[in-house]
Amino acid sequence: MNQEITVNEDGVEQIALKTYTQQAYLNYSMYVINDRALPNIGDGLKPVQRRIIYAMSELGLKASAKFKKSARTIGDVIGKFHPHGDSACYEAMVLMAQSFTYRYPLVDGQGNWGSQDDPKSFAAMRYTESRLQNYADMLLAELGQGTVDWRPNFDGTLEEPEILPARLPNVLLNGGSGIAVGMATDIPPHNLNEVAKACVHLLDNPKASLTEICKIIKGPDFPTEAELITPRNEIIDLYKTGRGSLKTRAIYLKENGEIVINALPYQVSGAKVLEQIAAQMHKKKLPMVVDLRDESDHENPTRIVIVPRSNRIDVDAVMSHLFSTTDLEKSYRVNFNMIGNNKQPQVKDIVSLLKEWLQFRTTTVKRRLQYRLDKILDRLHILDGLLIAFLNIDEIIKIIRKEDKPKSTLVKRFKISERQADAILDLKLRQLAKLEEIKIKAEQKELNTERKTFDALLKSSARLKTFIKNEIKADAAEFGDARRTPIVERDEAKAFSQTELLSTEPITIVLSDRGWVRAAKGHEVDPMSLQYKSGDSFKLAARGKSNQLAIFMDSTGRAYSFPAHSLPSARGQGEPVSGRANPPSGATFEGVVIGEDDKDVLLASNAGYGFVGKVGDLISNKKSGKAVLRCPKGSKLLPTLVVSDYKTNLVVSVTNEGRMLMFPIAELPRLAKGKGNKIINIPTTRVIDGIEFVVAIAVLSPQDGLIVYAGRRLHRLRASDLEHYRGERGRRGNKLPRGFQNVDRIEVSGKDAAE
Repeated sequence: MNQEITVNEDGVEQIALKTYTQQAYLNYSMYVINDRALPNIGDGLKPVQRRIIYAMSELGLKASAKFKKSARTIGDVIGKFHPHGDSACYEAMVLMAQSFTYRYPLVDGQGNWGSQDDPKSFAAMRYTESRLQNYADMLLAELGQGTVDWRPNFDGTLEEPEILPARLPNVLLNGGSGIAVGMATDIPPHNLNEVAKACVHLLDNPKASLTEICKIIKGPDFPTEAELITPRNEIIDLYKTGRGSLKTRAIYLKENGEIVINALPYQVSGAKVLEQIAAQMHKKKLPMVVDLRDESDHENPTRIVIVPRSNRIDVDAVMSHLFSTTDLEKSYRVNFNMIGNNKQPQVKDIVSLLKEWLQFRTTTVKRRLQYRLDKILDRLHILDGLLIAFLNIDEIIKIIRKEDKPKSTLVKRFKISERQADAILDLKLRQLAKLEEIKIKAEQKELNTERKTFDALLKSSARLKTFIKNEIKADAAEFGDARRTPIVERDEAKAFSQTELLSTEPITIVLSDRGWVRAAKGHEVDPMSLQYKSGDSFKLAARGKSNQLAIFMDSTGRAYSFPAHSLPSARGQGEPVSGRANPPSGATFEGVVIGEDDKDVLLASNAGYGFVGKVGDLISNKKSGKAVLRCPKGSKLLPTLVVSDYKTNLVVSVTNEGRMLMFPIAELPRLAKGKGNKIINIPTTRVIDGIEFVVAIAVLSPQDGLIVYAGRRLHRLRASDLEHYRGERGRRGNKLPRGFQNVDRIEVSGKDAAE
């Protein structure tokens, strides 16, 4: 960069704008990454959090102290260490005090510090009071023991710690999130006992595998008690790469026929969940729920009650829908990105993270022990000088009284150090007189014992490991608690489909002769009694439910399907089916069917061919429909008929020449589409020329009779009479009696009616 700086005639340095902006942006990026957004692996804190905790400790706001106004703390933080906005600084402090945000809160708040429904509803800092929690001692206890480096504050008037000497890996315990420049961090909280146990295991087994660690650390442990439903293999992959996602789900139970939600996912607002469910109820997208109540109180912070319409409602299916469509199930991004011991940002896997923190902890403990050892050695050195003073008290007093420079004389006479001489001279006469050899030697003995202990720890890595392990176990015993987040594998949540959300009311689909359709509520409607447009009349009707698909068949054998609930009401005269479909030119609508997908239907052409298909095979989402029945040249589709029992039903077909044939419908094949097999034998040339064709077709049970309509006359046939017309599929059939050969239509009648 320096090579790109030039100096003009006026002595002004010049630099290319591109170079300047690149360097300025890089400097800003590194500042945001290192000094604002990412936590440090050592204490798990961002700079603002560290400065808040340190400022509170300097104010004496320990867990045993009296509460002090939060504004006082924030004033110290921004005035001495963190020259940024007071509102942002206070919000960082609030988050550390919220038990529903931090797994192990660092600040003990008094007043309104927000709620789970609205974490930002906290009172202003002039109204709230605060002090540190006991857990903060885990970060601060060793601060004044030479454990960390210090640096000047922003104006150079004070010093602040570069990092706090955490005794546990707080970066995992409380986690954190932040957005830097070009990178972000999202670390979920974990259980203290599990993490401490993993650290101890790594100290005992430095080469421990990821699998071993994952047996100890089951997964994240959120402040709320909702279930963690991420599969085990995904959690292990997350810990292996340091990146991934988690999914948590609310916990519910059935109580007196009602659904009670008593635990919400981390960072989910109960008020928002209520709003989401209520919105679905208002839009009639949740017809199986009739009431919704919020019964949360001080004893039950989360208690949302959902009242199903009846006891027959599948509660698990309703909750599966709500998990899929509301915040009752929430996903979290995970990114173990943090500032390492080398002061560089990096995404770490769980094993590397714990090992690196243990390196930090080992260094911290060594510095603490060395600091204490230096203090002991210094005290022993002074005690040696005091012992000399005790043994030569008269001579020392004489030197002090007579000599102009007693310090140098003492050093020369007794061969002591200047440090010892200063300690002797600092004593008051009465203190010198009270010195007792026994007390000095007792203190020396005690300090020597302590010195040997520290020497042994610092010289033996095995002893040091044991020492660190015992401290971690002690801290776990003091601050640890049971896991809150159960880890349970669940099936994926599934929202209700549009048809499942609809009410299942019985309806009757009515099709007119000119292709107009409408839907009447109920099955008792008489389609013949409805009003039709001038020149139009009733043609076909089908009965089903409002949550099913209505399928229309045109004369060419194409099928078109529409949601039954979307059809116009029978209060009017309906609308043309061709407005929703795009049939071939000249085609008319000849069939309508509605029912379950596995229901059997008979599809036939008036050329005498047909097959048995399923309703599900007729469904088409295209306006152009779906080709199902291939009609021979010169023929068209006959009305589609429902088959109630494929094994026992009979099929009757009548031609325009009065020939009728009956045979078991099981002789027809089951097909999804095609031409089908011959039902009744009609010569092809007669079909093409339009001379002979099937006039009517019917499906009946062995006990049913038949009514044949020919003009104004009708002919009733009992089940026994129909035996005359029974034959093999594809035969010509027998002639009907004279006068009934010009058939208009046929109608199935029950056994009693036929008799």
